Amino acid sequence: MVGIIPATENDMQRILEIEQEAISPPWTHGALLGEMYKQDSYFVVAVDERLSPAVIGFAILRCVGDDGELLQIAVDKAQRREGAGDLLIMAALEYAREKALNSVFLEVRRGNTAAVGLYKKHGFNSVRTRKDYYSDPVEDAVVMVKPLAD
Repeated sequence: MVGIIPATENDMQRILEIEQEAISPPWTHGALLGEMYKQDSYFVVAVDERLSPAVIGFAILRCVGDDGELLQIAVDKAQRREGAGDLLIMAALEYAREKALNSVFLEVRRGNTAAVGLYKKHGFNSVRTRKDYYSDPVEDAVVMVKPLAD
């Protein structure tokens, strides 16, 4: 059974491992740690106590005015397509609703069709493209938004 809990410094090594595998270019230890302690950030991990290591994914959402930005979501390669990504997105969206945010937006690599599909499944819509937004390799970003206000 996978649960979603707040990230702690004790989780950082595992978060960095997942980060290195899933995000290009990856964030630094300092950047991730800084996000963990920002008052306007929601930083959680997906945990499966049946596994070792138990942390199998993470998500970071930052409040930006009346909106939320899903900065990162990543799941260990061996645990993908088993529901952890869904749980992380649902937790982030629930947090955004609790904070009465109007919408949540994100950028995703155009070629990351699995992630785009996951976001669409949760009600995100493509609104624009950012040319050559990503490096290593260079790729366009698709900006996606999920409205939360009624």
